[in-house]
Amino acid sequence: MEGDRLEPVTIKNIERELICPACKELFTHPLILPCQHSICHKCVKEILFFTLEDSFTDLGSESSNQSSPRIRIHSPSLDRIDRVNRSATQRRSFGWRGWKRNSLTPRTTIFPCPGCRHDVDLGERGINGLFRNFTLETIVERYRQAARAATAIMCDVCKPPPQESTKSCMDCSASYCNECFKIHHPWGTVKAQHEYVGPTTNFRPKILMCPEHEMERVNMYCEICRRPVCHLCKLGGSHANHRVTTMSTAYKTLKEKLSKDIEYLISKESQVKGQISELGLLMKETECNGERAKEEASNNFDKLFDVLEERRSAALRAIEASKNLRLERLQTQIEEYQGLLENSGLVGYAQEVLKETDQSCFVQTAKQLHIRIQKATESLKSFRPAAQTSFEDYVIDITKQEEVLGDLSFYSSGLDVPEINEEKSRMYNKALICWEHLVKEDSADTYILEYRKLNREEENATWQEIEACSKSKVISDLENNSSYAFRVRGYKGSICSPWSREVILHTPAAPVFSFLFDDKCGYNSERLMLNPRRTSVESRAGFPLLLGAERIQAGCYTTLDYIIGDTGITKGKHFWAFHVESYSFLVKVGVASNTKLQEWLHNPRDVTSPRYEQDSGHDSGSEDTCFDSSQPFTLITLGMNKFFIPKAPTAPKDSANRILPMPSCIGICLDCDRGKVGFYDADHMKCLYERQVDCSGTMYPAFALMGSAGIHLEEAITAKYLEYRDDM
Repeated sequence: MEGDRLEPVTIKNIERELICPACKELFTHPLILPCQHSICHKCVKEILFFTLEDSFTDLGSESSNQSSPRIRIHSPSLDRIDRVNRSATQRRSFGWRGWKRNSLTPRTTIFPCPGCRHDVDLGERGINGLFRNFTLETIVERYRQAARAATAIMCDVCKPPPQESTKSCMDCSASYCNECFKIHHPWGTVKAQHEYVGPTTNFRPKILMCPEHEMERVNMYCEICRRPVCHLCKLGGSHANHRVTTMSTAYKTLKEKLSKDIEYLISKESQVKGQISELGLLMKETECNGERAKEEASNNFDKLFDVLEERRSAALRAIEASKNLRLERLQTQIEEYQGLLENSGLVGYAQEVLKETDQSCFVQTAKQLHIRIQKATESLKSFRPAAQTSFEDYVIDITKQEEVLGDLSFYSSGLDVPEINEEKSRMYNKALICWEHLVKEDSADTYILEYRKLNREEENATWQEIEACSKSKVISDLENNSSYAFRVRGYKGSICSPWSREVILHTPAAPVFSFLFDDKCGYNSERLMLNPRRTSVESRAGFPLLLGAERIQAGCYTTLDYIIGDTGITKGKHFWAFHVESYSFLVKVGVASNTKLQEWLHNPRDVTSPRYEQDSGHDSGSEDTCFDSSQPFTLITLGMNKFFIPKAPTAPKDSANRILPMPSCIGICLDCDRGKVGFYDADHMKCLYERQVDCSGTMYPAFALMGSAGIHLEEAITAKYLEYRDDM
């Protein structure tokens, strides 16, 4: 640890690296998020407060759903609300959801990072599981001290009046003048061995401790999670099966890479200065062209003043906005390149990080910094201005007749109208809306997606809008069992396309229930094959199936291979969806109680008659006799690309009326409170079949396969996480 103060020129140039992306102030007790960005401890709590605020108002409607835990967070300080509110408001679209599986699976907290604008998973421990960025905290403190050089740090133990301190003890967490230091740290005592630095107010722990095992110091680096861990995390914790390396190896590797990249950037200082000069000329050219475009537009509108007076100010504002946007982008690019100079911005900050001698603290800070250095290195090789200087799209055509001037706007004939792709778009726990350009690819820079709930009582519902930089967007907090209309338009600068055709999608009938296939209870690994994520199961025909069929003398029926979900349901209303492969011969899907599953899974029998299975779909009479009584299970039959509706006393005798085409996605809605289960065409949210079911026990999603078959659970829609490149 070093107590040397920074040079004034370095302080001025690296200040951008020391600003919290949430509150726009110097970091205070910064924490490292899983995405490797840092944020103030208070800002984390306050952003969670604002993102949870809307969720709490909706908890009343979800009180029957046991998968919606309530988290209480203390109210933030009022003097910081305005600043953090701006950041939190921008992230409301990501929302927050906690969840748990029964009482055994812990909830996780999703946090919107203001640095990368992606959702990150804080895990079971939430804020308590985050590391403090001690290296950054030390650099900020040195910056504060250099910035207030005129203000001395006084001795903490002097009698009034206190003397100016000359050193600080990291073990005692106090500052001393020379005399007091000698008194409290006499030679020959244990205190004489304490670590001391120059005067400081930042007293950090000497050793970086594990947030999960508070009494253990971190001594390894997890290459999968990209974070320091202790030996208990590796032995039996969440990193037990992860690849780890020693802290010294990670420290040496990262430091060598970072030092090499910094040396390269410093060697290219002349190139950086040249590119900064070029950007300065581009800014002047953009300024001139922008003013020229404004003047030409103003002259053209003056000639048609009687007709175009109303639109004149709008056109000027659009040009001004475009000019400011381009100037801002060019200015930002200049600032980024200035940060590549020695003792400036990113390079200056990286040089300060290299002064860190604590291996653990260095590793946790240097990884993300190394990625930024690599990106800066790549930008030098492919230099491209951040904005165009031409304003050709803002020249107004005044040759048209006066009757068409009412529609005059900045609509560009070259900007293609985006169209929502209904095949790629889907509605599940959230809405994933995808769109594309049918004529020209990448003809727009940004998009505005609008959506509204279709309500018979309120025909003109207000459109809600959300901005997107890509051709897809995830929307949260939509009401269940509702229909929504979506439309999108593209923007290139201030030029926008017309709205796309409206597309209507339907939300599930109940909150989405998350589970995986259970690979332990009753799972037959000889005839069933699970994928590693336990989201897909296939029935494979092999020698065990043939050997089992040798005992069959009549018919072609063998046992059904059952598999269930790993999570049970005791109350509330839940919905889940899945896909059945079109080649599947016979599949049964539905729900069953724990007692019924024990009977099926622990008493297997070879089936030589279709009458053995109650829901076999054959004329055994079992379904007719038990249909009116509420059973603790319900299974419907799928197979050969067909959906078979079970027989009922009032159903027509013609079996053809009970056979429907099998939907590509099938949904099940279980209402434990009402004792009903429904089967849906999940693509259109249309109920195909519903019946009573006894929900007095714990109900589980149940599946059965025979012959060649495959089932794939519908994956929950999540906000896309930032993918980090890591070559370690």
